[in-house]
Amino acid sequence: MKILIGACILLVSLCILIVYITYRQVFYAVPKADEDAHDIPGGEQYKKIEDRMHTLIGRMEQLPYELLFIQAWDGTRLVGRYYHVEDGAPFQIQFHGYRGRALRDFCGGNKLAREMRHNTIVVDQRAHGRSTSRTITFGIKERKDCLSWANYVCETFGSDTPIFLSGVSMGAAAVLMASSLDLPQNVLGIIADSPYSSPAAIIEKVCRDRGYPTSVMLPVIRLGARCFGHFDLDEATVIDAVRRTRIPILLIHGEDDRFVPCRMSQEIWSACGGPRTLKTFPGAGHGLSYMVDTKRYERLVRQFVEECMQRQRLKNS
Repeated sequence: MKILIGACILLVSLCILIVYITYRQVFYAVPKADEDAHDIPGGEQYKKIEDRMHTLIGRMEQLPYELLFIQAWDGTRLVGRYYHVEDGAPFQIQFHGYRGRALRDFCGGNKLAREMRHNTIVVDQRAHGRSTSRTITFGIKERKDCLSWANYVCETFGSDTPIFLSGVSMGAAAVLMASSLDLPQNVLGIIADSPYSSPAAIIEKVCRDRGYPTSVMLPVIRLGARCFGHFDLDEATVIDAVRRTRIPILLIHGEDDRFVPCRMSQEIWSACGGPRTLKTFPGAGHGLSYMVDTKRYERLVRQFVEECMQRQRLKNS
């Protein structure tokens, strides 16, 4: 009997250890204020454009900015860089990707926003950069952080300030999931570059790519999220959120995205309940559409923003 009890305890301990290790691998992160924005992923897709990325990041590092600190809905301290262009200008709030770098992921998008004469807040997502928390939740908690930042802009700069939410990869999924929350009326549009359709869907895809048995891994990952991350991986999906929103959405996706399949943006586009546009970029990898065809990318974003602003002007007239 003692041997049986001991074996059961050992088995349970081993299961808990496996769940914890999985949580650490997938969700755990230690924020670092001194993250290197020039840490560009390897691979041939980045090799072609890394010099240009370094240049854009370097220029962004030289710009004056103000550090903003806000408290999220759950007490997490969130930090962002505020780049002021002019008083009364529209705001873009920009959210980077999974284990990403704010300046790296938006070295192009922020340049475009400034050229459009938009003020910007480039956010360190929870568990990244200067923000606190040690759990990345693939948009489950981050979507509510988007709401916190939008409310901050309203309270600080006025409820009539036009706001656009912009995200790349996990940041794109987060802003899309935020679209079904009680966002301020002055959030006029959402720009989502390379989003996935749900947290579970992208995790399953990555597991499959790495040869892991998804029927085993997904339950373990879900359990790790609940036990150690204190969140439900299936609490929200992009698909469910966009069905309920009427906020205009611009979806951008590289056709050669090997991390988040382009079909996920197509699924999101099909599910949208409000105005939506999907533009794909031939030859572009994950989050690299701006780098592959900058002129087209800029033209599409400018056109989308102007349409949203015009829609708001007609609404107010």
